[in-house]
Amino acid sequence: MSDHRAKRLPVQQGAAAWNAILGPQPPARALEADQAADFVIIGAGFAGLSAARRLTQLQPGARVVVLEAGRVAEGAAGRNSGFMIDLPHDLQSDDYSGSGDDRVMIGLNRHAIGFADEAVDEYGIDPNFYDPAGKVNGAVSAAAQAHNASYAQHLASLAETSEMLDAQQMRELTGSGHYASGLYTPGTVMLQPAGYIRGLARGLAAQGVAIYENSPATGFRRQSGHWRVETAKGAVSAPRVILTVNGHLESFGFERGRLMHLFLYAVMTPELGADALARLGGQPRWGITPSDPMGTTVRRIDAGQGGNRIVIRSCATLRPSTRPSASEMARAAGVMQRKFDQRFPQLAGMRMEHGWAGHLCLSLNGVAVMREVDKGVFSGCVQNGLGTTRGTLTGIGAAELACGTTSAITDYFTTQARPKRLPPQPFQQIGANAVLRWKEWRARDE
Repeated sequence: MSDHRAKRLPVQQGAAAWNAILGPQPPARALEADQAADFVIIGAGFAGLSAARRLTQLQPGARVVVLEAGRVAEGAAGRNSGFMIDLPHDLQSDDYSGSGDDRVMIGLNRHAIGFADEAVDEYGIDPNFYDPAGKVNGAVSAAAQAHNASYAQHLASLAETSEMLDAQQMRELTGSGHYASGLYTPGTVMLQPAGYIRGLARGLAAQGVAIYENSPATGFRRQSGHWRVETAKGAVSAPRVILTVNGHLESFGFERGRLMHLFLYAVMTPELGADALARLGGQPRWGITPSDPMGTTVRRIDAGQGGNRIVIRSCATLRPSTRPSASEMARAAGVMQRKFDQRFPQLAGMRMEHGWAGHLCLSLNGVAVMREVDKGVFSGCVQNGLGTTRGTLTGIGAAELACGTTSAITDYFTTQARPKRLPPQPFQQIGANAVLRWKEWRARDE
């Protein structure tokens, strides 16, 4: 193929709260003229900016252009939960255990975390935005505690450490009496995701990478041996294109009918005052993932990360159109308010300041699309709900492929199968959302 037109562009629902609480950014710089480059990257999230950084390492002095449809950290990078996880975290399993390649995946995940570590040092990113504090799998029911025990056993078989926390330890950590137990693992980095991404973009710009915001790529076509990537007011011509648009890979004509577009929803409290903090108790920073993947993620952050606040993330809907609806947002907000009140009765009734939807892209067989998808076009997409770590990895790998370099990352992802074909519509959407509602009900307390 020589012409790829964007079928649709990203649509966001609600504010990207992680970005909003950091205050305004400098004015956006949009692409407003034609120019040439050596590489053009479409998408400025974890994958896109990691790809840009890897290009600066592999080909110093190369002309690198990054096109972002909105503002940096307003898309998925400002809408996730900020867990950069090193261990197996398969969202389609009962207890996050992965497949037989877990040891390989752990090594790759830690490579991504090391890459981010170096970026934090090199670009002077605020360490508050990158906290290697580890995380806890929280459990409420007996079934959830069994999931944690199973996962701990799986980790032990991989020679990975974990620590079981009892109800009192969970209360001392979170201020909540909701949890019966928890499983602590030390390797996760707790991000202020928008702060990290802003810092990455700022560091890359200082190295000469041209980042254009509010400049959605409407398509790209082959022209005189180069790709011409078009936006509303300008175009970039380059021999190599790197697509880091996660599920919007399908929008450009790749893997159609093979990608699942899910939205997860989240809310964030206003900044907690002294009285609320005293009633809450617990530690100032922590992160809880549910022992059941369909449960509720909870984080507490402090002033160094944008204010003393609590974040609740739960509820999922499948939307092949990639457009979340206002009614789904409203339903999810109500569910999450109840979950907040249930976990923190001492703060019950506190109204949320922010609510938002975040786009995830999954494949039925859990594979990414990190390969050359057309001549000179390289994909670092389909993160399967693991955008911080997997996005970093696929961005690095796509940059390496674009430079003709191989590594453990390229070896791993380029040997994966294609995403499996999905059932036809409307059965896919109706069936998947029915299953999601049932799993959400089953994990209602988790």
